[in-house]
Amino acid sequence: MIRHVIYCHGFGSSPSSKKASLFRDPLVARGVSYHVPDLNRPSFTQLTLTAQLEAIAQTIRALPEGDVALIGSSMGGLAALHFVDSYVPGPAERVTHLVLLAPALDFYDARDKQMGAGWQDAWYDLGYWNFFNYATGKEEPVHYDLMFDLEQYDSYAVKLRVPTLIYHGLYDESVDYHQSVRFAEQQDHVTLRLLHSDHQLLDKTDEIAAGIIIFLGL
Repeated sequence: MIRHVIYCHGFGSSPSSKKASLFRDPLVARGVSYHVPDLNRPSFTQLTLTAQLEAIAQTIRALPEGDVALIGSSMGGLAALHFVDSYVPGPAERVTHLVLLAPALDFYDARDKQMGAGWQDAWYDLGYWNFFNYATGKEEPVHYDLMFDLEQYDSYAVKLRVPTLIYHGLYDESVDYHQSVRFAEQQDHVTLRLLHSDHQLLDKTDEIAAGIIIFLGL
């Protein structure tokens, strides 16, 4: 039985994100503890996926006994996916369910859509690129080391061992929903639900929350 839920926020987001707070009350009301670690690790400017995975591991290690479910949004979905793949044996063995919301499974493809042609060379040459940080309400630089770090992670090579539920918007302009379609087609434990929504999925949170509760057996 699920005792703990960890929400993994997206790129440029924070533990105080609107979507993270929307799932808290319905899940806590069903007797689980709810946690939203700060995944801007070691900082927003020096962000790496590897540091995000360790932040999730630290959160789980600090929890009392009990099964854990991860909910990951956008880049947080990427982090949740690679956490369950990378931290076995270890704290990922406590994770029994995975929920991915518009997961940025291919971070490069997402940047192609958002930043246009030549973005990678421009970011590499400059050494950093400014992105909006919703935690501070302003644009801040992110070092190109993030892209170097991401080279070691291939989402489509991951073979999941836990039941996984994916929600993705058909009108997502940030992360193409075909990423989730491609991933789900390769997996035995994935349920994909495509919604008439955008990347934020904020107009579908009631539906998603109800689906998560059923999926987690709460």
